[in-house]
Formats: sequence, structure tokens, C-alpha cells
Amino acid sequence: MEQTSKHPCYSREAHHKYARMHLPVAPQCNIGCNYCNRKYDCTNESRPGVTSQVITPILAQQKFIVVKEKFPNLSVVGIAGPGDALANWESTREAIERIKASNPEMIFCLSTNGLMLPHYAPEIVKLGIKHVTVTMNTVNPETGAKIYQFVHYQGKKYTGIEGAKILLQNQLTGIQYLAGQGVLVKVNIVMIKGINDQEISEVVKKVKQLGAFMSNIMPLIPVEGTVFAKLPSTNMKELNQMRDLCQIDLQQMRHCKQCRADAIGLLSDDRSREFDAVSPNLI
Repeated sequence: MEQTSKHPCYSREAHHKYARMHLPVAPQCNIGCNYCNRKYDCTNESRPGVTSQVITPILAQQKFIVVKEKFPNLSVVGIAGPGDALANWESTREAIERIKASNPEMIFCLSTNGLMLPHYAPEIVKLGIKHVTVTMNTVNPETGAKIYQFVHYQGKKYTGIEGAKILLQNQLTGIQYLAGQGVLVKVNIVMIKGINDQEISEVVKKVKQLGAFMSNIMPLIPVEGTVFAKLPSTNMKELNQMRDLCQIDLQQMRHCKQCRADAIGLLSDDRSREFDAVSPNLI
């Protein structure tokens, strides 16, 4: 509870007080989401999958030192892409280990689609990561086939229902394992009108059974160049109605800003652009 009270994503009160830093050390992704376009060097966009640059674990450690000096209230270091943290596990682990060695009090968290959770969940626990976010948009493989173009798993490419089934099973297994080991699991759900919006309450009920700590229902951001580019974004009224419905079963995050993969600062005040010049000078 002490760590959660200092995590701006897990505590509504904390997001006014404590800063977070996302390390963009994970460029590769192992699934293809129909709403995702991972543009690098896109400084005018603020959404998941976007970063001005991908950095190495060594550079991440150096940048952390600079940012920590400027933000005494920095409490959380997270890895949220721009791809998937577990699809780049070696870089993700090294970055966390380096920063943890110099600042063992720092809170660490990571975000993942969950495909590789059954493989790396024990290492996540051993590494002392107490907060993990899993994006899980459906418990129905047929719906998953509409959301995901492909799933790359153990050297093979799967599509359609087959790929969605593999992803779903690994998400369920991973969430249950982490929760059973005392990790606070937040489940992100992208609300996509006409695709999964009628199934979200079912997702929330299921992850509650698995031990999830909270869920975060987010509106679809229609992005140019994606399959879902022409779909309507979820309006706030619809979003809050769904959050109110799901609050009956599980705590809801209502202050998410759908951050960039290199975000720095308070949730409501991303100051990552101030540090763009830091990294090249450190290489």
C-alpha cells in the first residue's frame, strides 16, 4: 500500500504529487493491434506507442540520473514500449536492474500485452516488480480476431481466432500467477465501439476472479495508418458509464492520460520534451 500510494497510475491522489518516467527501451512488439501505429519521432502526439527515440539500458540509467535530479518527486520508473516490455525482455530487465542498483527505493512497473507473461512472470516477481499493467481487450477469441492482425509466438505467426486464443490464454495464466505472487495487476481495456464495447464488463469480472487489482477502461484513439483509423472514438459519457458499471466489480482508474512511451513528469504535465537533448549528449 505504501508503494501504491506513490504510484500515480494506481492512486488518484498520487498523480497530483508524484512523477513517473517511462523508459523507451522496448521497440519490438509481438502482436499486431488494429489500433496501434508505433511512430517514433512523433513529438506532437501523446499516446501509447509513441516516442522521440529508443534508448539502450545504459542510456536509460544515465537519463534516469538526470531526470531524478530535476524531479525529486520521481517515484516510479516504468517500461511501456514503444513496443512490448516482454517482447524486449533482455533490455527491459537490464534497464531495471541498472536503475535498481543505484536507487533501490524506486518503484518499478511495466506494461505488456501479456503474450509472454507465462514465460517471464517468475522473473518479474524475482526482480521485485510490484506493478504490472496488462492490456486485455476481450475474453472472446472471436472478438480478439477482429482486434489483432497477428500474434508472433515461439517462432510462429498466428492469425485470426487461433492467434487470439493463444494471446488470451497467456494473458489469463499470467495475470493469475502475478496476482497470486502479490503483484498488483492493472488491466487496461481499449473500448472500441462496435467491436468489444459490449464485452468489457465480462473482461472486468474475469480479471477480478484472477486477482487483478484494478482496471483501466480507455477510449479508442483512431490513428492514421491503422485498420481502426475510421472508427469513432469513445466519448466521455459512454466511457464513464462503462466505468461506473464496472466499478461494481473492480476498482477503476479514471485519471489515465494514455501516456507516451517516453513520458516524464506528472500525468497531467508531460515534460519529456525537456529531456530530448539529454540522451544524445550521453551516448
